[in-house]
This record gives sequence, C-alpha cells and structure tokens, in this order.
Amino acid sequence: MTLLPKCLFAGLILVAGVAVAKEGVQDPTVKARMDLMGTIGMNVKVLGDMATDKVAFDATAAAAAKEALIAASADISAKFEPQATDPVAEAKPEIWTNWDDFVAKGEALNAAATALDPASLDGVKAGMGAVGGSCRDCHSTYRM
Repeated sequence: MTLLPKCLFAGLILVAGVAVAKEGVQDPTVKARMDLMGTIGMNVKVLGDMATDKVAFDATAAAAAKEALIAASADISAKFEPQATDPVAEAKPEIWTNWDDFVAKGEALNAAATALDPASLDGVKAGMGAVGGSCRDCHSTYRM
C-alpha cells in the first residue's frame, strides 16, 4: 500500500471513530474535542476522496476543505488543554504528560494543511501525504 492510500485510510478511520465515539459522550469538553476531530476527519475525507478519484476534483470544495483543516488544526491545543475525560474518550493521558510534543503534532497538521495546494488535483494528491502522515503520527501516539 502506498503512502497516499494509507493516509486516506487513517482519515477514514478517524471519521468513523469520531462518529461512534460521540455516542454517549457526557463531558462537554470531550464532546468539543470530538467535534473538532470530526471536522478534521470530514475535511480530510473530502480531500482524500478527490485524491483517490472517488469523487471528481472540485477546486472550490478542495479550497474550502483546506481552510477548514487550517482553522480546526489551529484549535487543537485549545480544545485539548483542559484535562477532561469521559468513558468514551479516545485521548490517551500522555497528551498532557507530553504536552509540547502533542502541540507540535497539531502544528505539523496545520503546516501540512497550509502547504496543500487545492487549485489542482495534483496539488491535492501531493499534499495529502503530509496531511495524512500528521494525523497518523498523532493518533499512533495519543489516541487509544
């Protein structure tokens, strides 16, 4: 499996995991985090579906997804700073014991989203490796 399909697969898992995890969440701080991750996952899926030719390339939709990713990734540290937990939470406690690394991973996603060129299908395809890699890097360390 090449890097692009692995990244897109990680994004799809993110979307599916968030949809299931939101069921029954009680802590409002955890729900806000899950909503943020859902926004990221949905926009990764929009771009990923274009990159894998599941849907036709749409420069307007790609640009909107990029902007949503930039905005959401910029909000990661603010949403995760409170050390809230919930029985359905998927955040590992290592987030708060390795805070600087966690923040750096969020910043890496923001940088990858910012660098993605939504003007062409080739630009989206080229940028998705870094976006998916950032998601996978953080999730492999900080998500249950």
